[in-house]
Amino acid sequence: MRVLHIGKYYPPFAGGIEHFLADLLPALTQRGIASAAVVHDEQRGRPGQAPDPSDSPAIYRAPCHGQLLYAPLSPAFPAWLRRAIREFRPDLLHLHMPNTSAFWALMMPSARKLPWIVHWHADVVASTIDRRLALAYQFYRPLEQRLLAASKAIIATSAPYLDASAALRPWRERCRVIPLGLDPSRFPAPDPAARARAAALWGDAAFRVLAIGRLTYYKGHDLLIRAAAELSDSRVAIVGTGDQRERLAGQIQALRLNQRVLLPGFQPQNDLHALLASCDVLCLPSLERTEAFGMVLLEAMCFGKPVVVGDIPGSGPGWVTREAGHGLPVPTGDASALTAALRALQHDPERREALGRAGATALRERFGIDRVAASVADLYRQTLAIS
Repeated sequence: MRVLHIGKYYPPFAGGIEHFLADLLPALTQRGIASAAVVHDEQRGRPGQAPDPSDSPAIYRAPCHGQLLYAPLSPAFPAWLRRAIREFRPDLLHLHMPNTSAFWALMMPSARKLPWIVHWHADVVASTIDRRLALAYQFYRPLEQRLLAASKAIIATSAPYLDASAALRPWRERCRVIPLGLDPSRFPAPDPAARARAAALWGDAAFRVLAIGRLTYYKGHDLLIRAAAELSDSRVAIVGTGDQRERLAGQIQALRLNQRVLLPGFQPQNDLHALLASCDVLCLPSLERTEAFGMVLLEAMCFGKPVVVGDIPGSGPGWVTREAGHGLPVPTGDASALTAALRALQHDPERREALGRAGATALRERFGIDRVAASVADLYRQTLAIS
Protein backbone atom coordinates (compact mmCIF):
# COMPACT_ATOMS: atom_id res chain seq x y z
CA MET A 1 0.00 0.00 0.00
CA ARG A 2 1.24 3.48 -0.90
CA VAL A 3 -0.22 6.59 0.80
CA LEU A 4 0.55 10.21 -0.04
CA HIS A 5 -0.12 12.73 2.72
CA ILE A 6 -0.98 16.36 1.96
CA GLY A 7 0.14 18.48 4.89
CA LYS A 8 0.77 22.06 5.81
CA TYR A 9 4.42 21.90 6.92
CA TYR A 10 6.89 19.28 8.10
CA PRO A 11 9.85 19.38 10.52
CA PRO A 12 12.10 21.22 11.02
CA PHE A 13 9.03 23.46 11.14
CA ALA A 14 8.13 23.46 14.85
CA GLY A 15 4.48 22.56 15.28
CA GLY A 16 2.49 19.85 17.00
CA ILE A 17 0.73 18.60 13.88
CA GLU A 18 3.98 18.64 11.92
CA HIS A 19 5.74 16.53 14.52
CA PHE A 20 2.77 14.16 14.59
CA LEU A 21 3.07 13.70 10.83
CA ALA A 22 6.81 13.07 11.19
CA ASP A 23 6.09 10.39 13.82
CA LEU A 24 3.20 8.83 11.89
CA LEU A 25 4.91 8.24 8.53
CA PRO A 26 7.74 6.01 9.87
CA ALA A 27 5.26 4.17 12.09
CA LEU A 28 3.14 3.41 9.02
CA THR A 29 6.25 2.27 7.14
CA GLN A 30 6.88 -0.20 9.95
CA ARG A 31 3.46 -1.63 9.15
CA GLY A 32 4.30 -2.11 5.48
CA ILE A 33 2.67 1.10 4.22
CA ALA A 34 4.94 3.18 1.99
CA SER A 35 4.40 6.83 2.90
CA ALA A 36 5.24 10.19 1.38
CA ALA A 37 4.08 13.76 1.94
CA VAL A 38 3.77 16.97 -0.03
CA VAL A 39 3.97 20.05 2.19
CA HIS A 40 4.96 23.72 2.07
CA ASP A 41 8.61 24.62 2.48
CA GLU A 42 9.06 26.23 5.89
CA GLN A 43 11.72 28.61 4.52
CA ARG A 44 10.28 31.45 2.48
CA GLY A 45 11.78 32.01 -0.94
CA ARG A 46 13.41 28.63 -1.57
CA PRO A 47 12.62 27.05 -4.95
CA GLY A 48 11.21 23.89 -3.40
CA GLN A 49 12.81 20.61 -2.44
CA ALA A 50 12.23 17.19 -3.96
CA PRO A 51 13.14 14.01 -2.07
CA ASP A 52 16.12 11.87 -2.97
CA PRO A 53 15.23 8.41 -4.34
CA SER A 54 16.54 6.84 -1.12
CA ASP A 55 14.49 9.06 1.23
CA SER A 56 11.94 7.27 3.40
CA PRO A 57 9.54 8.86 3.92
CA ALA A 58 9.74 10.94 0.76
CA ILE A 59 8.94 14.61 1.50
CA TYR A 60 8.09 17.04 -1.33
CA ARG A 61 8.41 20.67 -0.15
CA ALA A 62 6.59 23.15 -2.38
CA PRO A 63 7.94 26.72 -2.38
CA CYS A 64 6.06 29.07 -0.07
CA HIS A 65 5.95 32.86 0.05
CA GLY A 66 4.61 33.48 3.54
CA GLN A 67 1.11 33.29 5.00
CA LEU A 68 -2.17 35.14 4.77
CA LEU A 69 -4.50 34.61 7.74
CA TYR A 70 -2.43 31.56 8.77
CA ALA A 71 -2.79 30.03 5.28
CA PRO A 72 0.43 29.34 3.32
CA LEU A 73 0.85 31.25 0.04
CA SER A 74 2.12 28.70 -2.47
CA PRO A 75 1.04 29.16 -6.12
CA ALA A 76 3.32 26.27 -7.12
CA PHE A 77 1.67 23.78 -4.75
CA PRO A 78 -0.58 22.16 -7.41
CA ALA A 79 2.43 21.46 -9.63
CA TRP A 80 4.25 19.84 -6.70
CA LEU A 81 1.19 17.79 -5.77
CA ARG A 82 0.82 16.62 -9.36
CA ARG A 83 4.51 15.70 -9.41
CA ALA A 84 4.27 13.77 -6.13
CA ILE A 85 1.30 11.77 -7.42
CA ARG A 86 3.10 11.00 -10.67
CA GLU A 87 6.37 9.95 -9.04
CA PHE A 88 5.12 8.26 -5.85
CA ARG A 89 2.07 6.55 -7.45
CA PRO A 90 -0.11 6.43 -4.33
CA ASP A 91 -3.10 4.16 -3.80
CA LEU A 92 -4.65 6.62 -1.37
CA LEU A 93 -4.45 10.30 -0.40
CA HIS A 94 -4.42 11.35 3.27
CA LEU A 95 -5.33 15.06 3.56
CA HIS A 96 -4.50 16.88 6.79
CA MET A 97 -6.88 19.79 7.41
CA PRO A 98 -7.16 22.74 7.78
CA ASN A 99 -4.98 23.45 4.79
CA THR A 100 -6.11 25.61 1.89
CA SER A 101 -3.64 23.93 -0.47
CA ALA A 102 -5.45 20.60 -0.02
CA PHE A 103 -8.31 22.09 -2.05
CA TRP A 104 -6.21 21.60 -5.18
CA ALA A 105 -7.11 17.91 -4.94
CA LEU A 106 -10.65 18.87 -5.97
CA MET A 107 -9.40 20.32 -9.26
CA MET A 108 -6.77 17.78 -10.21
CA PRO A 109 -7.81 14.70 -12.23
CA SER A 110 -4.89 12.62 -10.94
CA ALA A 111 -6.03 13.34 -7.36
CA ARG A 112 -9.76 12.94 -7.95
CA LYS A 113 -9.38 9.43 -9.31
CA LEU A 114 -7.82 8.31 -6.00
CA PRO A 115 -9.75 7.63 -2.79
CA TRP A 116 -8.88 9.99 0.02
CA ILE A 117 -9.14 10.25 3.78
CA VAL A 118 -9.45 13.63 5.51
CA HIS A 119 -7.63 13.99 8.84
CA TRP A 120 -9.63 16.69 10.64
CA HIS A 121 -7.14 18.33 13.00
CA ALA A 122 -9.29 21.41 13.65
CA ASP A 123 -12.24 23.43 12.44
CA VAL A 124 -11.56 26.84 11.01
CA VAL A 125 -13.01 28.52 14.08
CA ALA A 126 -15.11 31.66 13.65
CA SER A 127 -12.99 33.30 16.31
CA THR A 128 -14.38 35.85 18.77
CA ILE A 129 -10.77 36.98 19.30
CA ASP A 130 -9.48 37.27 15.72
CA ARG A 131 -12.63 38.30 13.84
CA ARG A 132 -10.93 38.20 10.44
CA LEU A 133 -11.30 34.42 10.50
CA ALA A 134 -15.10 34.58 10.59
CA LEU A 135 -15.10 36.58 7.34
CA ALA A 136 -12.50 34.35 5.70
CA TYR A 137 -14.44 31.21 6.61
CA GLN A 138 -17.38 32.31 4.43
CA PHE A 139 -15.12 31.76 1.39
CA TYR A 140 -13.35 28.70 2.83
CA ARG A 141 -16.44 26.70 3.86
CA PRO A 142 -17.82 25.76 0.40
CA LEU A 143 -14.49 24.22 -0.63
CA GLU A 144 -14.13 22.55 2.77
CA GLN A 145 -17.53 20.91 2.38
CA ARG A 146 -16.78 19.78 -1.17
CA LEU A 147 -13.58 18.17 0.08
CA LEU A 148 -15.41 16.37 2.88
CA ALA A 149 -18.16 15.24 0.50
CA ALA A 150 -15.55 13.65 -1.79
CA SER A 151 -13.75 11.84 1.05
CA LYS A 152 -14.13 8.14 1.79
CA ALA A 153 -13.49 8.56 5.52
CA ILE A 154 -12.74 11.30 8.05
CA ILE A 155 -10.53 11.08 11.13
CA ALA A 156 -11.49 13.26 14.11
CA THR A 157 -8.94 13.50 16.92
CA SER A 158 -11.35 13.43 19.89
CA ALA A 159 -15.00 12.62 20.56
CA PRO A 160 -15.82 16.10 21.96
CA TYR A 161 -14.35 17.80 18.91
CA LEU A 162 -16.37 15.59 16.57
CA ASP A 163 -19.57 16.19 18.53
CA ALA A 164 -19.10 19.98 18.46
CA SER A 165 -17.94 20.38 14.87
CA ALA A 166 -20.59 21.99 12.67
CA ALA A 167 -18.40 21.33 9.62
CA LEU A 168 -18.37 17.57 10.26
CA ARG A 169 -22.03 17.26 11.22
CA PRO A 170 -23.27 16.33 7.71
CA TRP A 171 -20.60 13.63 7.45
CA ARG A 172 -20.83 11.96 10.86
CA GLU A 173 -21.45 8.50 9.39
CA ARG A 174 -18.00 8.45 7.77
CA CYS A 175 -16.09 9.85 10.80
CA ARG A 176 -13.88 7.83 13.11
CA VAL A 177 -12.19 9.08 16.29
CA ILE A 178 -8.45 8.33 16.34
CA PRO A 179 -6.40 10.45 18.77
CA LEU A 180 -3.09 11.94 17.82
CA GLY A 181 -0.02 10.08 19.02
CA LEU A 182 3.64 10.57 19.79
CA ASP A 183 6.84 8.57 19.38
CA PRO A 184 8.62 8.66 22.77
CA SER A 185 11.91 7.64 21.17
CA ARG A 186 12.00 11.16 19.68
CA PHE A 187 12.58 12.47 23.22
CA PRO A 188 15.98 11.25 24.44
CA ALA A 189 17.27 12.31 27.84
CA PRO A 190 18.67 15.86 27.56
CA ASP A 191 22.45 16.16 27.61
CA PRO A 192 24.23 17.80 30.57
CA ALA A 193 24.78 21.09 28.75
CA ALA A 194 21.05 21.45 27.98
CA ARG A 195 20.19 20.55 31.56
CA ALA A 196 22.57 23.24 32.79
CA ARG A 197 20.93 25.83 30.54
CA ALA A 198 17.50 24.82 31.83
CA ALA A 199 18.70 25.06 35.43
CA ALA A 200 20.05 28.56 34.76
CA LEU A 201 16.71 29.63 33.28
CA TRP A 202 14.73 28.32 36.27
CA GLY A 203 17.14 29.82 38.79
CA ASP A 204 16.31 29.07 42.40
CA ALA A 205 12.51 29.06 41.96
CA ALA A 206 10.86 26.35 44.01
CA PHE A 207 7.96 25.91 41.55
CA ARG A 208 8.58 25.86 37.79
CA VAL A 209 5.72 26.22 35.29
CA LEU A 210 6.34 25.67 31.58
CA ALA A 211 4.16 26.68 28.62
CA ILE A 212 5.09 25.76 25.05
CA GLY A 213 3.43 27.10 21.93
CA ARG A 214 3.13 29.92 19.46
CA LEU A 215 2.59 33.31 21.04
CA THR A 216 -0.72 33.77 19.27
CA TYR A 217 -4.23 34.97 19.95
CA TYR A 218 -5.89 31.77 21.23
CA LYS A 219 -3.19 30.39 23.55
CA GLY A 220 -4.27 32.27 26.70
CA HIS A 221 -0.75 33.18 27.78
CA ASP A 222 -2.02 36.42 29.29
CA LEU A 223 -4.04 34.34 31.78
CA LEU A 224 -0.94 32.43 32.79
CA ILE A 225 0.92 35.71 33.35
CA ARG A 226 -1.89 36.93 35.58
CA ALA A 227 -1.78 33.65 37.50
CA ALA A 228 1.98 33.97 37.92
CA ALA A 229 1.45 37.22 39.80
CA GLU A 230 -0.40 35.22 42.49
CA LEU A 231 2.11 32.35 42.79
CA SER A 232 4.90 32.98 45.27
CA ASP A 233 8.37 31.46 44.91
CA SER A 234 7.68 30.41 41.33
CA ARG A 235 8.96 31.01 37.82
CA VAL A 236 7.01 30.69 34.57
CA ALA A 237 8.68 30.12 31.18
CA ILE A 238 6.53 30.66 28.07
CA VAL A 239 8.52 29.14 25.19
CA GLY A 240 7.77 30.09 21.59
CA THR A 241 7.59 32.93 19.11
CA GLY A 242 4.66 34.75 17.57
CA ASP A 243 2.78 37.95 16.94
CA GLN A 244 1.72 38.39 20.58
CA ARG A 245 5.23 38.61 21.99
CA GLU A 246 5.36 42.39 22.39
CA ARG A 247 1.94 42.51 24.02
CA LEU A 248 2.86 39.74 26.48
CA ALA A 249 6.19 41.40 27.25
CA GLY A 250 4.33 44.62 28.02
CA GLN A 251 1.97 42.79 30.34
CA ILE A 252 4.90 41.20 32.18
CA GLN A 253 6.54 44.57 32.61
CA ALA A 254 3.31 46.25 33.76
CA LEU A 255 2.85 43.58 36.45
CA ARG A 256 6.53 43.82 37.43
CA LEU A 257 7.08 40.13 36.76
CA ASN A 258 10.27 40.41 34.71
CA GLN A 259 12.16 38.08 37.06
CA ARG A 260 9.30 35.59 37.44
CA VAL A 261 7.85 35.25 33.92
CA LEU A 262 10.26 34.64 31.05
CA LEU A 263 9.77 34.69 27.27
CA PRO A 264 12.88 32.81 26.12
CA GLY A 265 11.68 32.56 22.50
CA PHE A 266 12.33 29.59 20.25
CA GLN A 267 14.31 26.78 21.88
CA PRO A 268 16.12 23.97 20.04
CA GLN A 269 14.77 20.50 20.69
CA ASN A 270 17.44 19.47 23.18
CA ASP A 271 16.86 22.60 25.29
CA LEU A 272 13.09 22.19 25.04
CA HIS A 273 13.40 18.62 26.30
CA ALA A 274 15.58 19.80 29.18
CA LEU A 275 12.92 22.34 30.17
CA LEU A 276 10.22 19.65 30.03
CA ALA A 277 12.35 17.30 32.09
CA SER A 278 13.00 19.94 34.77
CA CYS A 279 9.64 21.73 35.08
CA ASP A 280 7.09 20.91 37.77
CA VAL A 281 3.94 21.51 35.69
CA LEU A 282 3.14 22.08 32.04
CA CYS A 283 0.35 24.62 31.45
CA LEU A 284 -1.83 24.92 28.32
CA PRO A 285 -4.33 27.72 29.05
CA SER A 286 -5.78 27.97 25.52
CA LEU A 287 -9.07 29.78 24.94
CA GLU A 288 -10.68 28.56 21.70
CA ARG A 289 -11.32 25.38 19.71
CA THR A 290 -8.47 26.37 17.41
CA GLU A 291 -6.56 24.45 20.12
CA ALA A 292 -8.12 21.20 19.00
CA PHE A 293 -5.97 18.59 20.74
CA GLY A 294 -2.77 19.84 22.37
CA MET A 295 0.17 17.71 21.23
CA VAL A 296 2.27 19.28 23.98
CA LEU A 297 0.13 17.34 26.46
CA LEU A 298 1.57 14.13 25.02
CA GLU A 299 5.07 15.60 25.37
CA ALA A 300 4.33 16.18 29.06
CA MET A 301 3.32 12.50 29.33
CA CYS A 302 6.67 11.55 27.80
CA PHE A 303 8.47 13.27 30.67
CA GLY A 304 6.00 12.22 33.35
CA LYS A 305 4.81 15.77 34.03
CA PRO A 306 1.37 16.86 35.28
CA VAL A 307 -0.60 19.42 33.28
CA VAL A 308 -3.08 22.22 33.88
CA VAL A 309 -5.24 22.93 30.82
CA GLY A 310 -8.03 25.21 29.70
CA ASP A 311 -11.06 22.93 29.38
CA ILE A 312 -12.28 24.35 26.07
CA PRO A 313 -15.91 23.29 25.43
CA GLY A 314 -16.17 20.96 22.43
CA SER A 315 -12.41 20.53 22.10
CA GLY A 316 -9.67 18.05 22.83
CA PRO A 317 -7.29 19.29 25.56
CA GLY A 318 -9.66 18.65 28.45
CA TRP A 319 -10.61 15.30 26.94
CA VAL A 320 -6.96 14.25 26.56
CA THR A 321 -6.26 15.27 30.16
CA ARG A 322 -9.24 13.32 31.52
CA GLU A 323 -8.53 10.27 29.37
CA ALA A 324 -4.92 10.21 30.56
CA GLY A 325 -5.71 11.25 34.13
CA HIS A 326 -2.55 13.32 34.19
CA GLY A 327 -3.71 16.81 35.10
CA LEU A 328 -6.32 19.38 36.03
CA PRO A 329 -8.73 20.88 33.48
CA VAL A 330 -9.94 24.36 34.45
CA PRO A 331 -12.73 26.55 33.01
CA THR A 332 -11.58 28.38 29.90
CA GLY A 333 -10.55 31.99 30.38
CA ASP A 334 -10.81 31.85 34.20
CA ALA A 335 -7.57 33.27 35.60
CA SER A 336 -8.65 32.60 39.19
CA ALA A 337 -9.35 28.93 38.48
CA LEU A 338 -6.04 28.63 36.65
CA THR A 339 -4.25 30.17 39.64
CA ALA A 340 -6.02 27.83 42.07
CA ALA A 341 -5.11 24.72 40.06
CA LEU A 342 -1.46 25.73 39.79
CA ARG A 343 -1.32 26.61 43.47
CA ALA A 344 -2.86 23.24 44.41
CA LEU A 345 -0.12 21.41 42.51
CA GLN A 346 2.56 23.76 43.81
CA HIS A 347 1.84 22.64 47.37
CA ASP A 348 1.27 18.93 46.65
CA PRO A 349 4.39 17.30 45.16
CA GLU A 350 3.00 13.80 45.76
CA ARG A 351 -0.01 14.60 43.62
CA ARG A 352 2.24 15.97 40.91
CA GLU A 353 4.19 12.71 40.88
CA ALA A 354 1.02 10.60 40.76
CA LEU A 355 -0.39 12.60 37.85
CA GLY A 356 2.92 12.36 36.02
CA ARG A 357 2.96 8.57 36.40
CA ALA A 358 -0.61 8.37 35.05
CA GLY A 359 0.45 10.33 31.98
CA ALA A 360 3.41 8.07 31.30
CA THR A 361 1.09 5.05 31.47
CA ALA A 362 -1.43 6.69 29.13
CA LEU A 363 1.31 7.35 26.59
CA ARG A 364 2.27 3.67 26.59
CA GLU A 365 -1.27 2.33 26.47
CA ARG A 366 -3.24 4.83 24.39
CA PHE A 367 -1.36 7.75 22.89
CA GLY A 368 1.80 6.08 21.60
CA ILE A 369 2.34 6.45 17.86
CA ASP A 370 2.37 2.68 17.24
CA ARG A 371 -1.16 2.27 18.56
CA VAL A 372 -2.36 5.28 16.58
CA ALA A 373 -0.65 4.04 13.39
CA ALA A 374 -2.37 0.67 13.81
CA SER A 375 -5.78 2.37 13.86
CA VAL A 376 -4.91 4.53 10.83
CA ALA A 377 -3.65 1.49 8.91
CA ASP A 378 -6.90 -0.36 9.64
CA LEU A 379 -8.86 2.57 8.25
CA TYR A 380 -6.70 2.59 5.11
CA ARG A 381 -7.44 -1.08 4.51
CA GLN A 382 -11.17 -0.59 5.03
CA THR A 383 -11.20 2.42 2.72
CA LEU A 384 -9.39 0.65 -0.11
CA ALA A 385 -11.57 -2.43 0.31
CA ILE A 386 -14.73 -0.43 -0.40
CA SER A 387 -13.30 1.92 -3.05
